Amino acid sequence: MANFTEDQLAQLKTALHERYLALQEEVQNELAHTNDIRDSERSEYLNDTPDDIDTALIDRQINEMRELEMSMEYLNELEFGDCIDCGNEIGFERLLAYPSAQRCIECQSKYEKAFPQESSPSL
Repeated sequence: MANFTEDQLAQLKTALHERYLALQEEVQNELAHTNDIRDSERSEYLNDTPDDIDTALIDRQINEMRELEMSMEYLNELEFGDCIDCGNEIGFERLLAYPSAQRCIECQSKYEKAFPQESSPSL
């Protein structure tokens, strides 16, 4: 595990938890918005929006929630903060900004160049 102070670990745990709750609320709001549309309006609504846009958004949010859950588990098991590609420390500031980051900035950059079609968050 990367060498973080107790204060940094507490901040990271808070950031993970807050981001998870924010995503959870976004998913609930998106689902509530879709459910609020009456059946007669649903076909008009769906015809006015690109196919699967709501599904894609929710899918990305749920995938990030899963990454956050894994990160919380790693944090509890003291295996948090190391890049999955090179094994180096990801960095406190990066993890604070993007708590579910699994790669250091250098490896994330390489990953995005190698797999540009995937819609994962940028640096």
